[in-house]
Amino acid sequence: MSGRKQRQWVKPATPPNSEINVTPLVDVVLVLLIIFMVVTPLLEKDILVRVPDTEVEEEPQPPDPNDQQLVVQLDKDGGYSINTEKIQPADYVSRIKRMLAAKKPDEKIVFFMADDATNYGRLIVALDGAKAAGAKVLAMATELPQNAVIQGTEVDTGATPPAPAPAP
Repeated sequence: MSGRKQRQWVKPATPPNSEINVTPLVDVVLVLLIIFMVVTPLLEKDILVRVPDTEVEEEPQPPDPNDQQLVVQLDKDGGYSINTEKIQPADYVSRIKRMLAAKKPDEKIVFFMADDATNYGRLIVALDGAKAAGAKVLAMATELPQNAVIQGTEVDTGATPPAPAPAP
């Protein structure tokens, strides 16, 4: 029996305790409470701020004709409109050139709106004509933005149109 070891089980004197010991938690919370109570009065410092009595609102200035956007519209028959004004295809490039000459070099932007039934080749001719006239940026638009300022159209003031009168 010398090579054989015998296992022995020792039974603990008290059963294991599965409850949480709350005493260290309470100690930590009390220490934090004391720290916050000491630090809080030090953080409250008065800073004097001067606030203006009234605000001055600037009235919007009327749009400058040179700041208006150039929008070229192509209809399904191949007709050109620059800012809602119909023009002949032969006058298109010279007209765009004159309008772009009045703008600063970085503001030479031309927007194009083509009807869904427009011939693609006519759109390319319009794009090439605008580029030849001096446009720096060519952009496609599917619909006019609400705040667009275009010569020949009214400026959107944000007011809703009056409702139609009910039928008798």
